[in-house]
Amino acid sequence: MEEYLEFAIEIAKYAGGIMRKYFQEDNGSSYKGDNTIVTKADTEINHYLIERVKERYPEHSVDGEEEKFGTSNYVWICDPVDGTAMYARHIPVAVFSLALVVDGKPVIGVVYDPFLNRLYQAIEGKGAYCNDIPIHVSDIVLGDKRSVSNFDIWVDAPYDISEVMKKLEKQSYFVAIGSVIRASMCVATGDFNAAIFPGGAGKYCDMAAVKVIVEEAGGKVTNLFGENQRYDQTIQGAIISNGKVHDEIEEVLKKYMKKKI
Repeated sequence: MEEYLEFAIEIAKYAGGIMRKYFQEDNGSSYKGDNTIVTKADTEINHYLIERVKERYPEHSVDGEEEKFGTSNYVWICDPVDGTAMYARHIPVAVFSLALVVDGKPVIGVVYDPFLNRLYQAIEGKGAYCNDIPIHVSDIVLGDKRSVSNFDIWVDAPYDISEVMKKLEKQSYFVAIGSVIRASMCVATGDFNAAIFPGGAGKYCDMAAVKVIVEEAGGKVTNLFGENQRYDQTIQGAIISNGKVHDEIEEVLKKYMKKKI
């Protein structure tokens, strides 16, 4: 696992260089069929990961938001640039994310913020770190004036959390920073106490590394209904929390959400 982690960190540092390279330039942003933005950095990083995995671990597969390779129960799940809409507009919020998922379960997670040079990492069972310093979630509960949480809402999201937001907005200060992975790292470090993510098909790429890093920091990550889920296939949204607020958020979500088959 240590070897896998070092490999993931090498990829993350390279990806960060690509993100910085295109950040102030023409990043070649365009819209995909699902109306989401893709940039040169997204495609270049995803392709680089595939080439490196082919060289180093040819028996493994890669599942990235822009390109895939192979079939295996050892899958490198990658979001090359999470927060692409912000990145394409030269707003430094985006991060790189990579996880090794074995039989649907993330066992290695790395998230890199190249703008602040912050590397978040975790191996299952060995704690979570930012730049080699241990990180931990907060113990802040809903209703505490220090409570800050993140939400994501977009037109085609499979789950509409607008009513949930109305219900919870008096119990926490909600923000939308433009990258659910970056917001989840704020949960891992105790700066936020929760994030609510309504993603479905393909969005396991956003949550794979988050799952292991946040939980190794002492938090909890489930689907919107409080259940465990695989991180190599369609997810049913996600609650990312410090654990203290998880059940309360889950109960509100259950009142307004229906599971997707």
